[in-house]
Amino acid sequence: MLGMVGLIGSLALLIYMTMRGINIIIAAIASSVVLTLAGGLNLQEALMKNYMEGFTGYFASWFLIFLAGAIFGKVMEDTGCADSIANWVKEKFGAKHAVLAVVAACAIMTFGGVSLFVVGFSVYPIAVSLFRQSNTPHRFIPPAMVFGSVAFTMTSPYSPEIQNIIPTEFFGTTPSAGGWIGILIGVLIAISGAFYLNRVVEKAKANGEVFSLPPKADGSAAVPDEVAHEIAATVEARQGMTNRQLPNIIFAILPLASVIVLLNILSKFIDPTAAGLASLMMGIALCWILNAKFIRKFWGALANGSQDALVAVANTCAVVGFGSVAKTVPAFQVAVDGLLSIPGPEFLGLAIGVTVICGMTGSASGGLGIALPILAPIYMAKGLDPGAMHRISTLASGGLDSLPHNGYIVTTIRAVCNETHKRTYKHIFVLSVVIPMIALLLAVVLYSIF
Repeated sequence: MLGMVGLIGSLALLIYMTMRGINIIIAAIASSVVLTLAGGLNLQEALMKNYMEGFTGYFASWFLIFLAGAIFGKVMEDTGCADSIANWVKEKFGAKHAVLAVVAACAIMTFGGVSLFVVGFSVYPIAVSLFRQSNTPHRFIPPAMVFGSVAFTMTSPYSPEIQNIIPTEFFGTTPSAGGWIGILIGVLIAISGAFYLNRVVEKAKANGEVFSLPPKADGSAAVPDEVAHEIAATVEARQGMTNRQLPNIIFAILPLASVIVLLNILSKFIDPTAAGLASLMMGIALCWILNAKFIRKFWGALANGSQDALVAVANTCAVVGFGSVAKTVPAFQVAVDGLLSIPGPEFLGLAIGVTVICGMTGSASGGLGIALPILAPIYMAKGLDPGAMHRISTLASGGLDSLPHNGYIVTTIRAVCNETHKRTYKHIFVLSVVIPMIALLLAVVLYSIF
């Protein structure tokens, strides 16, 4: 009983400290200590062995992917390709379709492998311009950006996002895993979310709401310390970009397309992680070659990308380290056994397990790093379809991870848009939690039938 209380209490502590803006590494270690003491474990062994094995194991497996992805995003930003894509979408959609333009701009770049922070700071000025022209309430910018960035792009087949790469290691699959059902679910999330967003925006306008800059942030959630450097580096990189000449849209989009195409071709012949690394490196090279005259800070993009990658992977490693301690507590095995005994489709336990862990940690990649080493061997032994398990795991990582304490949610609302949780999070919750969770349940049913 004490072990279960400790497990729940330590997870609650992790969430609380994260929402208070306390560095995730400190929060994860403190929560690990509480869990260790409550579970009656040896503190030295728990921290020096279990925690660090989880931390360093995840770092060794995924650092190069984080590094290549972060540098790719900075190169797209430095050359102006990210701004070129955002402007192109603005021109094609126009103010009449301001909300969908913001969603589309975010989706194109994140599905092409550009980091979330680069996307956020590139799209936000375009969003303000479109929303002002169409007199659309400012408070809908964060929901549109979050929806386009994470709700369906990181969980759909063929995506180069880390959440779609991690399951390949545990299920022996490729990024295209999941077949037509995976594609269908991604399309349904995109369509239903767009319909909901348009509906609530039109309702707000009908009630007399107009575009207006937000009031001072209400402090409902602090910007996490661990992303402060990443934000600062992005803001610094964007200084002096106003009115600069931008690359041709074709040359801006080709690096994104190359990443997606190469990833899914190479992963059929080599390890998907190596394929992801190679495709991102080729995307970086192609971006430089096609847009050489637009390069502003060659070494600066490499340096900022490298530092961002270290921050991002260390934060995720910290959460995975906590999970490595948690799985040594007897109460954790009781919880796993409870998942396995859930009545209904066999895929349901996997879906719930990944969903809950990602929700507790506030991290899709961190949750997958904790859940899959434990759950994947169990469900693989059942003889279930690896492709279906891959897609269900990825979809499950994109549900409860978007609770208010999620680092990207907090940063988008407060640091990028200068908004408040009170004004914006209700719709973010529907778009990035409710709709993806319904889609996950539909996926479980479809994979169980077909």
